[in-house]
Amino acid sequence: MSDAKPRVLILVTSDPRKSHRPSEAVRIAAGVAAWKKVDVRIYLHGSAIRVAGEWVDELIGEDDFVRYLPIAVSADSPVLVQAGARELAELGDSPVAILPIDDAELARFCARSTNVLRF
Repeated sequence: MSDAKPRVLILVTSDPRKSHRPSEAVRIAAGVAAWKKVDVRIYLHGSAIRVAGEWVDELIGEDDFVRYLPIAVSADSPVLVQAGARELAELGDSPVAILPIDDAELARFCARSTNVLRF
């Protein structure tokens, strides 16, 4: 039996200006990450990238992003974001480390994950 931790990839594609789903995803990620028995990664696509931005006050669930996103990520597991997305230019100084990845790298993360959840 392997000692490797299960890996969970949380894909967030919902627009946080219109949906509560991104804030729920971040809260779930923080809760599971705090358990320290599962490796959790968050991937933000398109408009969902805004949750990793400097200004989240106009997003639904803004307090969850401020409070829980830093818990859900660490220096060795930054927030994964869609490379080349126009929202990257609007982030400002992100309070968390981000790593832009292309679709091929996203596919590799999905393949290496035990579970993939989409919000």
